[in-house]
Amino acid sequence: MQKKLTITIDEHIYEGLYNIVGRRRISRFIENLVRPYVTQQNLETAYQQMAEDEEREAEALAWAEATIGDIS
Repeated sequence: MQKKLTITIDEHIYEGLYNIVGRRRISRFIENLVRPYVTQQNLETAYQQMAEDEEREAEALAWAEATIGDIS
């Protein structure tokens, strides 16, 4: 669900957003910038879910073992 938000910014900032990002893309641009700062993820749970993905873990192990020779 989306919510409408009214913000006030400097005219020069708006002009820059309008010129670089585009009129119909400013909201998405700002949302993508802000998202990492306002969404809280439980990292421990996320890491646990990744560890439980056996296919992903097998690929990661194969990659790590294949690159071990690159150290020397």
